[in-house]
Amino acid sequence: MLKTISIIVPVYNEEKNVIKLHEALAQTISSMTDYNFDFVFVNDGSRDGSQKVLQDLADKDPRVRVISFSKNFGKEMALSAGINNCAEADACLMMDADLQHPVELIPEFIKKWESGADVVIGVREKNKGEGIIKHLGSVLFYKIINSISDTSVKACATDYRLIDHEVIESFNRFTEKNRMTRALIDWLGYERNYIYFQANERTDGKAGYSFFKLVRLAMNSFISLSLFPLKLAGYLGIIITLVSGIIGLYILIGKYILHNSIASSFSGPAQLAILIVFLVGVILICLGLIALYIAHIHGEIVNRPMYVINKKKSKLDNSRDD
Repeated sequence: MLKTISIIVPVYNEEKNVIKLHEALAQTISSMTDYNFDFVFVNDGSRDGSQKVLQDLADKDPRVRVISFSKNFGKEMALSAGINNCAEADACLMMDADLQHPVELIPEFIKKWESGADVVIGVREKNKGEGIIKHLGSVLFYKIINSISDTSVKACATDYRLIDHEVIESFNRFTEKNRMTRALIDWLGYERNYIYFQANERTDGKAGYSFFKLVRLAMNSFISLSLFPLKLAGYLGIIITLVSGIIGLYILIGKYILHNSIASSFSGPAQLAILIVFLVGVILICLGLIALYIAHIHGEIVNRPMYVINKKKSKLDNSRDD
């Protein structure tokens, strides 16, 4: 029986690119007769003629499936909808509709998957036409996320990736709404392999992600993968309290006990300011303690799996005693 691979493509105002992408996909997989392919196009509330183009493709090609949102919910929701709707596939491959992800690499993704990788990730070495600000922002994002997160995120990893059926099942257990799909897949673990590529220039249209959308996505990633921002107030409070406490003790002992000239030079308002800073530190520590409780609440609300079993590597006795 042939294995089924679903190719998931989120679409937002891509009417000029969808047909080109479909033609490139059809040509690439034409020689791969050992697999059954279907194309899952998720129309994320496009305002152009993307829906009409997708409907025409579905009428002409039975491999094309179209999921249409009632409005624009964002790329992350589109990817999630695609993964949710290919639960029967042996694997699914996600890619953008703007032809920046090289279609000719699909056989290599499948080859690495067949070699044992549960997740095959496309890593962008270079993005043609990428501005310096976006490039520096990307570098800064990965530096920060890998510094504060318990989950390692590969620098310049993209949504161009293939995931095995078992990973699909695990991913579909997530219920959180503010999500970054690639980060959640990384959180799941599993055996990974990488394919490095140079992103093509966008052929038509404008990128769906504006600067502010990218910033919001980065913030969602920080919150989703790390509790450090929540605990930051507590860490600052400890530092402020220690520093101001040491200075305050130095002034008290030096001025009133040892009669040190340097300590005595601190005026009354200066001593009052140090006391206020010390109290601010105490308040921040209290906020940090509250943040710990909020962190526990957050962990319960997102309802992530407590653990993920890799069925391929597990040996489980399914027998039952009568």
